Amino acid sequence: MSFVSPDLIRQRFSRAMSDMYRDEVPLYGALMNLVEHTNARVLADDPLLAEHLRNTGELQRLDLERHGAIRVGTAAELATLGRLFAVMGMQPVGYYDLTPAGVPVHSTAFRAVHETSLQISPFRVFTSLLRLELIENTELRAFAESVLAKRQIFTPSAQELIDLAERQGGLTEPQAEDFVLQALETFRWHHSATVTAEQYRQLSAQHRLIADVVAFKGPHINHLTPRTLDIDIVQDQMPVHGITPKAVIEGPPRRQCPILLRQTSFKALEEPVAFTDQPASQGSHSARFGEIEQRGAALTPKGRALYDQLLNAARDALGAFPNEANAERYNTLMAEHFIQFPDNHDDLRRQALAYFRYFVTPLGLAAKGTIEQSASLEHLLERQYLRAEPLVYEDFLPVSAAGIFQSNLGDTAQSHYAGQSNRHAFEAALGQATIDELGLYAETQQRSIDECRLALKA
Repeated sequence: MSFVSPDLIRQRFSRAMSDMYRDEVPLYGALMNLVEHTNARVLADDPLLAEHLRNTGELQRLDLERHGAIRVGTAAELATLGRLFAVMGMQPVGYYDLTPAGVPVHSTAFRAVHETSLQISPFRVFTSLLRLELIENTELRAFAESVLAKRQIFTPSAQELIDLAERQGGLTEPQAEDFVLQALETFRWHHSATVTAEQYRQLSAQHRLIADVVAFKGPHINHLTPRTLDIDIVQDQMPVHGITPKAVIEGPPRRQCPILLRQTSFKALEEPVAFTDQPASQGSHSARFGEIEQRGAALTPKGRALYDQLLNAARDALGAFPNEANAERYNTLMAEHFIQFPDNHDDLRRQALAYFRYFVTPLGLAAKGTIEQSASLEHLLERQYLRAEPLVYEDFLPVSAAGIFQSNLGDTAQSHYAGQSNRHAFEAALGQATIDELGLYAETQQRSIDECRLALKA
C-alpha cells in the first residue's frame, strides 16, 4: 500500500485553508496581494537578500509560508488536534504561557521539525488551550465547562481517518484527499452561537477570548498569516488598501539583520452572529483578523536572553502595554535599547547569539581531500570553504502573541491572572511532551556542520 507523504498532506491542507479563509474574510485576499507585491519589490531592490533566500531554499517556500491560530476549550479537543496534526507531520514545538500578558490561555505551535520537511511546507498552527480554572466566577466556569462538554469539533469522518492513519501508518491518495476536506471543517467559521445573547455577554465580560472559545460550535481559525520580507512597508501600505493596522509592530525593532519574529495585524472583523435565543443574526462577534509576519534569525539561548533583557527594559521604560497612544514612544525606546544587540551576521555568529546553517562552497569542493579534518569551523569560513547562513526562526514569541491577541480583543480587555505557568498541565492535556525549539535549531546547525565535514573529506 502506497501512502501520501505527511509533508504533502500538510502542503495541501495549508492551501485549502488559505482558500477557505480568503472566502470567509475578503480582506485576507487584499492582504495577500499586498504581501506578494511587497515581497516582489524587496527581492528586486535587494539582490543580496534574494541570493540568501535562494541559497537557503527559503525563496521556494516563501509563497507557501503560512501560520494559523486556533483556540480550543478542553483537553480532549487539544489531544485530538495533536493526533490530527500528526497525520500532516506536525509536532508540538514549544510551550507558551500567555497569562502574564492578561490572556487566559497556554499554547504550543504544531509544525514540521526537520529542515527538509519545512522546505516542502513550513505551515504551522499556534494552538491555545483555554485555562478554565482562571475564570473566577464559579458558576460561569461551570457553565463554560458544560457548554464545551457538549460540542464535537471534529467530523466523524475526520476521526475515522485519524484512527486509520495511526493503524496503517499513513493515508492513501483518496484517503488523504478526504482527510484534508474533513479536517478543514474543524477550522470553519460558524455564524450560529451555542449560547444565548446574555450568556455570551457574561462570558465576554469575564474575557472576550473566553467568549470566543466557549460560545461557538468549533474553534474557527482566527487568523492566517503570510510571511513578508519587509513588514514596515506592509504596515505603511495597509491603510492605502483600506486596511487598518494595529498601532505597533510586535517583536524586535527594524534591523539590518532581522532576528526572531515581527508581527502586525488588522483589526478583528465585526461579524453577524445568531445567538440561541434570537431568530436571526442579530448579534455580533469580533475575533477573526488578518496578520502578517516577518521572520529573521533564530537566536541561541544566549541571544534570546539578551533579546528578552532589552525587550523588558524597553517595556519597563514605557510603563504600559504598547498601544495607539504610546506607539511612537515605544518604537523610540525599542530602537534605543536594541542598539546593544549586534546587527551583522558575523557578530551574531562569532558571539554565538544566533543559529546558522553551513554550506560547502565551490572553493571548498575544489579543495576536497586536502583539508585537515581537525580544521576549525572558523578556519574553513575564513578560507571560504564554507559559508554560513542564519537559520530562520520557525516559532513564536509569547509577548508578541499576547500583543496580537490583545490588540484584537480591545485595549480594555487586558486582565491580570494570579495563575502560574503550568506546562505540566498543558502537556497532560495534550497527551505528549512539547519539543524544545532551541534544541531543534541546535540539531539543525550541527547536522549542517557534520554534512559539510563529510562533503570535504577525500
